[in-house]
Amino acid sequence: MKSRKISFLQGCCLMFWSTVSLGQTGMIKGIVSGADSGYIESATVAVPNLNMGTMTDNKGRYHLSNIPYGTWALVVTYIGYEPYRGEVTIGRETALIRNITLERSAAAIGEVVVTGVTRATLIRENPVAVRQVCYRDIEQTTEPNIIDVLVRHVPGLNAVKTGPNISKPFIRGLGYNRVLTLFDGIRQEGQQWGDEHGIEVDAYNIERAEVIQGPASIMYGSDALAGVVSLFSPMAKEQDAKLHGRYYGEYQSNNGLIGNGILLTYANSRWSYALRGSYRLAKNYKNHIDGRVYNTGFREGNASASMRHRSDAGYSSLNVTVYDNLQGIPDGSRDSLTRKFTQQVYEGEDDDIRKRPLVTHKKLDSYVLSPLHQHIQHYRIYSNNHYSLGGSDVDFSLAYQRNVRREYNHPTKPQQAGMFVRLNTFNYSFGYNAPQIWNIGISAGINGMYQNNKSKDATDFPIPDYTLFDAGSYLYAKWKQNRWTVSGGLRYDIRRLQGNDFYTGANPETGFSSHIHAPDTAGAYLQFPAFRKLFHGISLSLGATYEISRRVSIKANVARGYRAPNITEFASNGLDPGAHIVYLGNRKFAPEFSLQDDLGLDFHEKNISASTSIFNNNIAHYIYLAQRTGEDGLPIIDPQGDKTYQYQQAAAQLYGMEATFSWHPAKLKGSTFDNAWSVTYGFNRKKEYKGSGVNGSYLPLIPPFKWLSSVRQHFAPGSRIINGVDVKLEIEYDAPQHRYLALYHSETATPGYMLFNAGINTSLSYTKGKNLTLQFQVNNVLDRAYQSSLSRLKYFEYYDHSPGDHPGIYNMGRNICLKVILPF
Repeated sequence: MKSRKISFLQGCCLMFWSTVSLGQTGMIKGIVSGADSGYIESATVAVPNLNMGTMTDNKGRYHLSNIPYGTWALVVTYIGYEPYRGEVTIGRETALIRNITLERSAAAIGEVVVTGVTRATLIRENPVAVRQVCYRDIEQTTEPNIIDVLVRHVPGLNAVKTGPNISKPFIRGLGYNRVLTLFDGIRQEGQQWGDEHGIEVDAYNIERAEVIQGPASIMYGSDALAGVVSLFSPMAKEQDAKLHGRYYGEYQSNNGLIGNGILLTYANSRWSYALRGSYRLAKNYKNHIDGRVYNTGFREGNASASMRHRSDAGYSSLNVTVYDNLQGIPDGSRDSLTRKFTQQVYEGEDDDIRKRPLVTHKKLDSYVLSPLHQHIQHYRIYSNNHYSLGGSDVDFSLAYQRNVRREYNHPTKPQQAGMFVRLNTFNYSFGYNAPQIWNIGISAGINGMYQNNKSKDATDFPIPDYTLFDAGSYLYAKWKQNRWTVSGGLRYDIRRLQGNDFYTGANPETGFSSHIHAPDTAGAYLQFPAFRKLFHGISLSLGATYEISRRVSIKANVARGYRAPNITEFASNGLDPGAHIVYLGNRKFAPEFSLQDDLGLDFHEKNISASTSIFNNNIAHYIYLAQRTGEDGLPIIDPQGDKTYQYQQAAAQLYGMEATFSWHPAKLKGSTFDNAWSVTYGFNRKKEYKGSGVNGSYLPLIPPFKWLSSVRQHFAPGSRIINGVDVKLEIEYDAPQHRYLALYHSETATPGYMLFNAGINTSLSYTKGKNLTLQFQVNNVLDRAYQSSLSRLKYFEYYDHSPGDHPGIYNMGRNICLKVILPF
């Protein structure tokens, strides 16, 4: 018998994952074809509960090995086809051959999801509103960042933007710490409270995404009150012991964005590895109102590595990611007459925003960043594990993250950071799925985190140093019988937040403010008194889905969500230089509790699919920002243009709906007509604002009615070289937003606008089994000048009147995009 050699690293991993149980395994193989198209290449074949999957080759063939004995769900999906879901039993037969034929469908409503539920389930069986975005949709959508990509495909998901590369997800009018972002199941923890703080992930290496719309506190606790955006990185699909790769190249004309990314994978029957990397840089974006918008360029680099070992009982993975971003900080200052952008060169009393020098054309059109910029670094190491124990299974994860953020805002001393914070986070989770009894699946688990945040060598301190401990336990059950699926759960959370006295004072050497450490605090300012606070809350959910027929299902869900105040809402008292905002918190705040009702309907058949989801959300102790004004009623603004905002708390109500309609006519082969609508209304239910309209009744940052419509045509030339051509035309309509918070000059009305986008994608065979993808897309074809109501740059204005009546900064103009995807 030949002995098998393993590397030292593999041996260490085998020792580290000694919990792997030994058992017997089998395999499944077969061919996937379309009822009207022959073999299907790149279809996804998965055993979701084992997190196992592969993709079909150019002959439609697939192969899955090392499947433990037992009965498992087998799911096959491919865009434009009805998903296949069946069961396979490994044991009686250790080698199964399962050939599968997919039927055409207008939309894949039944795609598998795993986010927000403890076992893999179908969207049509899940009473919670969940949307999945597959990797083809991600690859075929060209946007500056991954959140903007998802906004294109998920009605009800919007983004609050600070330039092209900073987009914060908002779900049904709620964002910041109310939307939880997950990366490979690990909660993303940076300084997400900040207006200009984006999501620290590699946009080129997201394989798929899932979005929960509505409270997901049962699974995740605080910070998932509005929903969850879950991102998944790619792993090896082929277990052929060969190296596979994928290269991404991109250029966008508006801001000269140049992007390159690479993915390398290797896998055999037991081990799989992935290496990922990318680098993107861009200069200032432009539109025909503002020209180039100063200090909106960026440079972003990413690297990551994954290693997974699969045993007969499950798998364990070890993953590392590195994110590094240099990001411009726009402040919107400009000359009052010419409207050309100016730059800050002095500080304090020497800096008069009305007399700053103009930015030269050379600087505006350069990839060189201004000395006033952000430097964000995010490091992550985590392990995900899943094992089967007879009819049950366990999941457990551990993660460590470090987020370092520097915001440079001192032109006379550019190496001195204004804000410099370091956040360490330890995440943990454990879940147990019990064997099903009487069609009931019961799951239980615990998860939480420990955080330590510390200011380093800084001059501005919007938040104090603090430590946070978060823990929660849940119990979840799901019953499925014939056409009924009923699920519900209960969760209890605690959050302990504490910090010591934090003193600040003038540094005699620099003249800037600095942190004064005890015991030398004589004459210093106690900016943040010590605090010890314990928050706790109970989350509940109950929902049901009834399949009226194979094509129609209705859903209803009621959920109570919980969210503890974040650190800025609770204890802020200072300037965030990147946001140009002085934040003021309130230590008397109570946790937010939401009660949300959802009602949904899904319909799909061969040519048509449609869905609708209606929600009503009542929030107790809703926390929001309002701008402070002086005795004259005007906003309080310092000489550098920094405004002051104070957090407030009141009862609130949000309601609205999302709807989709897709038509895939069989007589027009390759044609698809897709539509998505969404609308949200948000009201402050504080008694003193009743009936006051824009002067207090409306909540801030509520998106207007939105309609996305697209027509796609696929052509199959029958050529050996050209596999297919897709042509797409898209319309985005955003209605005028007249429901805004005018109180304290927080917001202004926003006119409506319509944008047109167009694109063409081509797949070319360049070698056996490999297809080169070329994409050409034009966003905002007509170069429309517009301002999104969710763009923070809309409010970067320092004059009461502006020539041409164009206050604030406008969004990006026409953008011509080229992308190449080369597998090897």
